[in-house]
Amino acid sequence: MNKELFLRIVHHLSTEIPYFRPSKDATGWSSLSPLQKCTAAIRQLAYGGAADTVDKYIRLAEITAQKCLHNFTAGIITLFGGEYLRRPTPEDLERLLHIGEERRFPGMIGSIDCMHWEWKNCPTAWKGMYSRGTGKPTIVLEAVASYDLWIWHAFFGGPSTMNDLNILDRSPIFDDIINGIAPQVNYNVNETEYHLPYYITYGIYPKWATFIQSIRLPQTEKQSLFAKSQESVRKDVECAFGVLQARFSVVKNPSKLWDKEKIGNIMRSCIILHNMIVEDECSSFTQYNKFEFQEREEVDTFSVNMPSNLGSTLDRRTSLRNRQAHEQLKNDLIENIWAKFEHFPNNI
Repeated sequence: MNKELFLRIVHHLSTEIPYFRPSKDATGWSSLSPLQKCTAAIRQLAYGGAADTVDKYIRLAEITAQKCLHNFTAGIITLFGGEYLRRPTPEDLERLLHIGEERRFPGMIGSIDCMHWEWKNCPTAWKGMYSRGTGKPTIVLEAVASYDLWIWHAFFGGPSTMNDLNILDRSPIFDDIINGIAPQVNYNVNETEYHLPYYITYGIYPKWATFIQSIRLPQTEKQSLFAKSQESVRKDVECAFGVLQARFSVVKNPSKLWDKEKIGNIMRSCIILHNMIVEDECSSFTQYNKFEFQEREEVDTFSVNMPSNLGSTLDRRTSLRNRQAHEQLKNDLIENIWAKFEHFPNNI
């Protein structure tokens, strides 16, 4: 995290969160500075150590460091959660669809997968629910990530005895589409028009119109080329998980907290901070794209419109789980990739 970004976070917390505001006690002594409190919290997130590891560096007691951590995570969610853990806006969808079309997957807006976080101090009464077989108790995170490692969706809290399908049934990822408030997306694949964007995923997910899996045993060159392309794009969410754990060791090491709500706040705040770092790193690059000033031969085959409430909730849910539409979209994607790469199969 850059110094400017960290100082911006400290400034927002010190002005809008009462716990981080400078104050004085009854004797006139100044309290701990917002910089001390935020530094103690961010070091616990980044290095994953116990609260007493910052006592000599920050001059804080263990209990105070714990309070700094929990107030910091709650403040990050309150101040920045609406912006950095939002659903894609129409502008975001246009950018994601444009990148998906450049990667030969028109209509793709990201890849979805699940990650497990070990819960070391899970209560004994809950270990049977949070442990799969004889393994250690873990909590599941379902996330959607795009090409730039931005995490667009995070559903955290499911026990590890639930597989990805059970987590999907509980997840609110398609609630906006079912309720008719999601932006309407139109795109063409192999001269066929579609209206539902999709996620790249692996084989355990159902064959819905919003999921595209790889081909386990491809039999032809077209299928082999599609499987190779799909598996390369599916790595986006796995790379996002790896970067998240590398930046914040607290979500890589086993959690030593007892309260599940506080564990959830830590996970959500780390995802928000991760997205803030991604945005900050992208803004530090060049401010223009040279391809925007060049005339392109290809024209975008997608459009994003305002949400339409046509049809009932049951109809939208049925179209979301339409297996026939899934098979047709998959076949069209196979033909689309083959038409673009049949002469250059190694340039994926």
